[in-house]
Amino acid sequence: MTTTAATDAEGSGAHPRFAEALRELGIGHLVEQVRRFPDATRTATEAAAAVGCELSQICKSLIFAADSVPVLVLMDGASRVDLELVRKELGADKVTRAKVDVVRETTGYAIGGVPPFGHKTRTRVLADRSLLEHDVVWAAAGTPYAVFPIAPEDLVAHAGGTLVDVRERTA
Repeated sequence: MTTTAATDAEGSGAHPRFAEALRELGIGHLVEQVRRFPDATRTATEAAAAVGCELSQICKSLIFAADSVPVLVLMDGASRVDLELVRKELGADKVTRAKVDVVRETTGYAIGGVPPFGHKTRTRVLADRSLLEHDVVWAAAGTPYAVFPIAPEDLVAHAGGTLVDVRERTA
């Protein structure tokens, strides 16, 4: 699939705030690797189809509320988050999916375009170990139309994530 002309000033397709976050983290070279698509990549399935990679190579950035406190969970695109495992990991009483307005307020981005870092508010980050099964994963670049490649170890490090096992197991 062909990428389209980007919307930000640099022509990368990354959200300007996210492009700035990449530079601040010392990984500004990734701005050039952002791929923007004419069709949305807001779901893992859409992103994998656009990139031409396995579904599990997509990194989902999901915001949950643990006792009403936002937490970011980074999960491979082929898996679901087990809320009970997240609850135990955080020592929380209750973990729920964050409401749309909480996601926007916490990250500064819309659902479907939330990147793994560069958020408006610093949150606790849990990264599922399943991401490490690949040499490269693709994550949202701040818009529902753009993704970027990164080594999973680098993604976890730059996100300030803690490696955990919170993937839902199928019987």
